[in-house]
Amino acid sequence: MTLSQILTPSIEKAVQALFDIAIDKVEFQTTRKEFEGDITMVIFPLLKVIKSNPVELGNKIGNYLVENVSEVSRFNVVSGFLNIVISDEYYLNFFNGIKDDAKFGFVTPNPEDTAVMVEYSSPNTNKPLHLGHVRNNLLGYSVAEIIKASGKKVYKTQIINDRGIHICKSMLAWQKFGNGETPESTGQKGDKLVGNYYVAFDKAYKVEIAQLMSEGKTEDEAKKQAPIILEAQEMLLKWEAGDEEVISLWKKMNQWVYDGFATTYKNLGVDFDCYYYESNTYLLGKDVVQIGLEKGVFEKDPDGSVWIDLTDEGLDRKIVLRSDGTAVYMTQDIGTAIQRVKDYPDVGGMVYTVGNEQDYHFKVLFLILKKLGFDWSKNLYHLSYGMVDLPSGKMKSREGTVVDADDLMQEMTDTAQKIAEDLGKLDSYSTEEKTKLYNTIGLGALKYYILKVDPKKRILFNPEESVDFAGNTGPFIQYTYARIQSIIRKANFDFSNESGMVELHAKEKELLKQLELFPEVIQNSAHNHSPALLANFVYDLVREYNSFYQAVPILGSEVAIEKIFRVQLSKKVADTIAASFSLLGINVPERM
Repeated sequence: MTLSQILTPSIEKAVQALFDIAIDKVEFQTTRKEFEGDITMVIFPLLKVIKSNPVELGNKIGNYLVENVSEVSRFNVVSGFLNIVISDEYYLNFFNGIKDDAKFGFVTPNPEDTAVMVEYSSPNTNKPLHLGHVRNNLLGYSVAEIIKASGKKVYKTQIINDRGIHICKSMLAWQKFGNGETPESTGQKGDKLVGNYYVAFDKAYKVEIAQLMSEGKTEDEAKKQAPIILEAQEMLLKWEAGDEEVISLWKKMNQWVYDGFATTYKNLGVDFDCYYYESNTYLLGKDVVQIGLEKGVFEKDPDGSVWIDLTDEGLDRKIVLRSDGTAVYMTQDIGTAIQRVKDYPDVGGMVYTVGNEQDYHFKVLFLILKKLGFDWSKNLYHLSYGMVDLPSGKMKSREGTVVDADDLMQEMTDTAQKIAEDLGKLDSYSTEEKTKLYNTIGLGALKYYILKVDPKKRILFNPEESVDFAGNTGPFIQYTYARIQSIIRKANFDFSNESGMVELHAKEKELLKQLELFPEVIQNSAHNHSPALLANFVYDLVREYNSFYQAVPILGSEVAIEKIFRVQLSKKVADTIAASFSLLGINVPERM
């Protein structure tokens, strides 16, 4: 139970006993730093029902609490605020209850509860993953882990855009210019090799457009009549017709890309429980259109196209089936959502991790599913996020536009290596240990820098700033974890048993108050789909720990029970750092 949960019934009893008035709500806030107290009750709302001045009212309630509630040791009143000081015994009992709990803050899922499916990544199979995918993957993976920790069963999924004209462009260019090269023959990752042919197609296409325009065609005519685009369109028709040769090439090149993606996902530290492919889902939803027409949710225009009119919801009319009977993306998404619940009957909600340029699309999608009568549609959430920008001149790719995810991770590892070497503290490390550490610090810096920001905000990502060992950064938090591990290694005494009753230093109390927030932070992060809440909690915890570390002797204490308690407290802080970072997908080093 939280402090507010413990104190609320006691304050309700106090008001009933003192003034014969029943209240159903008590307002609390954090005690301001300049006043003594661990939690503050706001008196002002009571003045509406009790005729008294706030200081007199606060004193009466405060005295009642000291006399009747064991957790309350003393109080002070400032204007309309009752600052309550909680006893050391309460915090020590709390600590002894959690110190050996490896799952502190985590809730075990109830098998009877519905599950949540979290979708993220969802790339095209014609090019490698880029910086935008990095934010998407980190957000989706972290939100999935946080929801799981909050007590829900979670499925991580993605829908892979593996069909369409853009895929055929890479395939056609490889046929024309590839000379049979493969990832094995070139030593290139498969996704990069296929991406090169997507670029090669575009170059050849531009040459043909220029040639046709020099022969008198308009730009629009040239774009439509260029032989290479006509060939790509013909290839797409053959794919849709199931042409064996085209399908064989499509499977081969897509597999190259999947193998490349698998390496990137492994390096980034994300995973998936199930996969959906657009080639299997693009026809889904067409059956639902007929059901929607019968229910009066959709309407058919004279040309045969099918629409939904959402003007009464402040939106507009949206097409769900073209006049030629072909589906649009919205139809596919309707069908895919329904299919997922068929595949996983325990799913009762979904989270879509997609950039904020698709905000309108998801408003419409969720509304259509609601109008079609799907009960789970009320539990759909669009995890919308902003773009990631880089400072100008930093990490531009060869084309000068898109930053490759693999290149970014390598750059982060290299930056971590440079800073670590400049600090010169790794002389005793083996080459393998150094490499692992650079990777842990570099990726930790990248992930923390992105996840500490509210998902909806745009990010200016500065690689060097993110690897700073001071301030609100991943490496600063990792360094604190490593420092605590060093303390534990140096503790040459048994600190496994309860230390007994110690008189808490103010810094110890602040640290315990911060630890006490952890379960609530996980729940809030899950509810708000925001890893930023968790990231900033762990930063505040580390700041409190470093303040404690500077002010209080740990191994240097001359009182045995103090020494035991402080090592135990340090260990629990380290455990909570590691648990928090695991939910953010970040590793922690045992030494730095």
